[in-house]
Amino acid sequence: MLKSFRFCQSLSIASVNPLLQKLQPYPFEKLRQLFTGITANPEFNPISLGIGEPKHATPAFIRQALTDNLAGLASYPSTAGSDALRSAIAGWLERRYRLPKLDPASQILPVNGSREALFALAQTVVDRSRPDALVMCPNPFYQIYEGAAYLCGAQPYFVNSDPVRNFAPDYAGVAAAVWSRVQLLYVCSPGNPTGAVLTLDDWKELFDLSDRYGFVIAADECYSEIYCKPEAPLGALEAAHLLGRPDYARLIVFSSLSKRSNVPGMRSGFVAGDAELMRKFLLYRTYQGGAMSPPVQAASVAAWNDETHVMENRAKYQQKFRQVTPLLQTVLEVELPDAGFYLWADVGDRTGLSDVEYAQHLYAEYNVTVLPGSYLAREAHGVNPGRNRIRMALVAEVDECLEAARRIVAFTQKHRRNN
Repeated sequence: MLKSFRFCQSLSIASVNPLLQKLQPYPFEKLRQLFTGITANPEFNPISLGIGEPKHATPAFIRQALTDNLAGLASYPSTAGSDALRSAIAGWLERRYRLPKLDPASQILPVNGSREALFALAQTVVDRSRPDALVMCPNPFYQIYEGAAYLCGAQPYFVNSDPVRNFAPDYAGVAAAVWSRVQLLYVCSPGNPTGAVLTLDDWKELFDLSDRYGFVIAADECYSEIYCKPEAPLGALEAAHLLGRPDYARLIVFSSLSKRSNVPGMRSGFVAGDAELMRKFLLYRTYQGGAMSPPVQAASVAAWNDETHVMENRAKYQQKFRQVTPLLQTVLEVELPDAGFYLWADVGDRTGLSDVEYAQHLYAEYNVTVLPGSYLAREAHGVNPGRNRIRMALVAEVDECLEAARRIVAFTQKHRRNN
């Protein structure tokens, strides 16, 4: 009997997709393991800047729209989403990015948050018959890009951020032989964790490369509505329009309500762009089964059609950045980001601690959680661009973020190199 059990067990293990073995633990699992066995200083209440989960209250009108439409739970939703939702998304895109009229039926597709869609697109566009296929990712990066590359049978290729260019990826250094193998390029603008926003010149370079080599561009824009500068960040569709690309060839944009409207639990987002690619993506997702719940669709319509709550939300983040950043700059190398709700700080030069050591000791001594930058990047081209940096998510209310900043200042002063 025991022999039979072991035989069945071995068959079960052999049937697992071997590509799963290439996936690394998620950054937050690494963070949990980092603190295993460490007791945080009980003199301080816990404050977490480690996870980019919005903490502002969900607007009441969105909650009301959700509950008002619970009768929709009695119906199977369409993968393509309702006409009302696609039209609301198209209208928002046209207003936000000053675009000519989009076709809601062929250029817009609702998705259950940008994460699942970013992953699924790779399964749609990458040709598995090419053993040399590459999926290009920024470095540091959102780990879904890497996982999507591996699970579609490709290899990720990391383009390191350039500190001289405000941590935008350095595409100019990529060889032609590499570009010829790229089938999918993930772009995150505004970037996580750096906050970098691509310029119109950056987009022209990427569009020219896409025309030359035929790869698809997946533009992750889930932080587009949180920014401190007077002007809103440039979007990919907007750049394509300004550069005379009305058909958005080989371009798919991803956005989400999670950060914009403080509804991460709704898992509501969309993809938009190249109609032919969208047609194929819809076919894939019809089989994948990623249809959005009707009550969530109704609440999403309400959210996309309102801008007042977005401006109020943005003002809260701007207040936090205006107060927290100067305080941290007294002890750390950190700059106000172009956009997003993260601060990307260098801790190595001031303290001599690695990013991992800094996070570990800060938690133990002051009960503040930050994410080591090396957890958000990979060793590529001889360097891990996240090493000796930390990411701080300013997602809590102002007072809590300020208290965390004061503790970080005290901790950093205590551990300065010259002490």
